[in-house]
Amino acid sequence: QVQLVESGGGLVQPGGSLRLSCAASGRSFSMYTMGWFRQATGKERDIVAAIDWNGDNTYYVDSVKGRFTISRDNAKNTLYLQMNNLKPEDTAVYYCARRGGSGVGYKTQSDYIYWGQGTQVTVSS
Repeated sequence: QVQLVESGGGLVQPGGSLRLSCAASGRSFSMYTMGWFRQATGKERDIVAAIDWNGDNTYYVDSVKGRFTISRDNAKNTLYLQMNNLKPEDTAVYYCARRGGSGVGYKTQSDYIYWGQGTQVTVSS
């Protein structure tokens, strides 16, 4: 069984930074693509960023390019999301997720089979 636990959310002013972490249980963490999603109130859960098993390839949604950085430490079974220059529109619950073992997609919820409980990020002055 895989468990994912996010941490690092909070309240930050516009222009500020936060670093989210996602601690994974189990020995399979290093074998799979991982993703960060976010869900604002009343909206769908959408991809923010994804990273392949060894960190060589990353993906970012256009709205966070140049501001967010996804990374992973396979030795620590931990996924990170460094968020800089935060904007009010970044306010959401952020979820980490582990991709399933089949197919090649990585941008939609259905591509991922394990999810964390989420951590709230609020950007407000």
